[in-house]
Amino acid sequence: MKTLEQKLKILVEKTDTGFSAFSEELPIYTTGKTVPELTNNALEAAQLYFEDEYEVGHGDLSFEIDFAQFFQYYKVLNAKFLAEKIGMNPTLLSQYVQGRKKPSRKQAEKILTGIHQIGQELAEVNLIFG
Repeated sequence: MKTLEQKLKILVEKTDTGFSAFSEELPIYTTGKTVPELTNNALEAAQLYFEDEYEVGHGDLSFEIDFAQFFQYYKVLNAKFLAEKIGMNPTLLSQYVQGRKKPSRKQAEKILTGIHQIGQELAEVNLIFG
């Protein structure tokens, strides 16, 4: 069975009951109450669409969400903290988060790198119990 030549972009939107996801290029749609449920459902939907033609795994999907929805869902990530962490003006990042301004590709990559760095730091932390 063949593998996909490029990642399949899946757009994610926050809804009142969880999340929805869809591909702009292919008729692949799904929903989920949580992000992990959504990513699993999107993988299943892609596998059903491609059935015997391609082998599709989690690494073949690229999930994208806009800034406002990202910060709405991940409220634990403080925009001011992130701005300080990546050396960006907090007011400017706030304008991106609120949708008043759209970041350039370079700014978006800087923000995403900062988010990934914080995620990596959190993944490496162990808490002391008792």
